[in-house]
Amino acid sequence: MIIHIVGGGPKHFYPPLGPYDGSSVVWVGVDRGVKRLLDEKITPHVAFGDFDSVTENEWEEINQAVSHIKKFVPEKDETDMELALNWAIRQQPERVRIFGATGGRLDHFMANVQLLTLDSVLRLEGKVELIDDQNIIAVYPPGEYRLPIIHDKKYVSFLPLTPTVKQLSLQGFKYPLHQRDIFMGSTLTISNELKEDYGTFSFTEGILMMIRSNDL
Repeated sequence: MIIHIVGGGPKHFYPPLGPYDGSSVVWVGVDRGVKRLLDEKITPHVAFGDFDSVTENEWEEINQAVSHIKKFVPEKDETDMELALNWAIRQQPERVRIFGATGGRLDHFMANVQLLTLDSVLRLEGKVELIDDQNIIAVYPPGEYRLPIIHDKKYVSFLPLTPTVKQLSLQGFKYPLHQRDIFMGSTLTISNELKEDYGTFSFTEGILMMIRSNDL
């Protein structure tokens, strides 16, 4: 099972959602992201949110179209996106893709990125991704990973999310690296590129964010 979560970020940051649909996909709408899914002719299996960002007419449309709605009060300890992601992880999916989580308010964006560092998410080893029309963001625990080339995402950047990522090695990249410690704040591993169909990266300690991106 693959779970796709759609948040309520700015519309122009979304990639087309249709190509991500399929028989094994479970769609989850978060707050205004539910309306975005309905506009794309996709009915979510479940909806999460306090729905304080939709109009009364939009709420009526959501309430009629979606069978399973988990509605919360606005005053709570978790964001709507965190509640949806926690539910998704409990379903034991093979992969989670999150759309509509970038752009707009920077506090929301940074909170969504930090959700990728939760222990429950890290256990999926990079298989929870934030995706928009220009970027794919994933976060990894220590290990060794094989990375296929994506032709419309030319650049591959790595950023430490801990003070140090130890012994980072990159193979199959335009700029290879061998067991180099990378410190938070370093820009050494920005804008790399795969030079083969596959590359590998590995590290022994820390938490590492990977961003695959393209120029507009």
